[in-house]
Amino acid sequence: MSPYWSEVAKSLTPYVPGEQPKLANLVKLNTNENPYGPSPKVLAAIRRETSDALRLYPDPEGTRLKAAVAGYYGDIEPQQVFVGNGSDEVLAHVFLALLKHDQPILFPDISYSFYPVYCGLYGVAFDKVPLTDTFEIRPDDYLRPNGGIIFPNPNAPTGRALPLAGIQRIVAGNPNSVVVVDEAYVDFGAESAVALIKDHPNLLIVQTLSKARSLAGLRVGFAIGEAKLIEALERVKDSFNSYPLDRLAQAGACAAIEDHEWFERTRQAVIRSRSALSRDLADLKFEVLPSAANFIFVRHPQRDASELMQQLRERGIIVRHFRQPRIDQFLRISIGTDEECAALVAALREILSA
Repeated sequence: MSPYWSEVAKSLTPYVPGEQPKLANLVKLNTNENPYGPSPKVLAAIRRETSDALRLYPDPEGTRLKAAVAGYYGDIEPQQVFVGNGSDEVLAHVFLALLKHDQPILFPDISYSFYPVYCGLYGVAFDKVPLTDTFEIRPDDYLRPNGGIIFPNPNAPTGRALPLAGIQRIVAGNPNSVVVVDEAYVDFGAESAVALIKDHPNLLIVQTLSKARSLAGLRVGFAIGEAKLIEALERVKDSFNSYPLDRLAQAGACAAIEDHEWFERTRQAVIRSRSALSRDLADLKFEVLPSAANFIFVRHPQRDASELMQQLRERGIIVRHFRQPRIDQFLRISIGTDEECAALVAALREILSA
């Protein structure tokens, strides 16, 4: 720690991203990346954009990308869409623009670990709301005074999804607070709450192209909500970085959203592999939580999760382990290709039989 650090820098506990090993021939199932590459149309769109025009700034409004998102959902207007450098940046602006109030905000006790980091960065008070014993969000727990509410759906790292009726109960029960639904994994089996926006001006949906669109390396996220909520995000963005999305990112993102066939094909492949892997791990006596995401959350009644993670690593397979209360015996396993999933199952069978 340097004497030049600000008090804010000294007080922060930064988010720890999933490991990105620099080793070859790994089965990498730890960061929820899509096992299938982006649409060929995305790569073609990016190539077309690599011209002399890169000397010019990109569109600061992301006009074409906003129109693509709005067109995909149908009942949404472009002025109801905000775009940013990955959903993490979008969420950062959400915390500052919409969730920084006198009362504490609410989010689940087991959830995306960036939420308390943003609270620390921006001085946002918060209360963690415990999940049920089966790791589900209980809507009635959020019907109390608050400065805002945020939760992922499906939740991370559990993978469990809250039905649309439960989301509507939370949103309708908090008309004076912004409710943010973080839908990073929604395309793998949950129902998006975008349809509720027309009846609830306090609802904001945040999504990313990193997961279902295979664009984790491009960094594109967006938010959808009532135009006044979007205006608040634009005000924060233009006070921080007017050009968050470069020309290549905007071109690639538009092509990804417009290629419905590739999206559906790869999405369904992940869902099928998730079902097969869940069955295989259940046969090995793992408890597998119901998942609507591109990962599963599992534990074995007779094996320590940390030791299992290390034994898998010794066999060239990387999964994620969280050292925190209630879930320290779980492993989060990203859905890979069928070949990668088979390698994981074979390694676990060997470990468990030893």
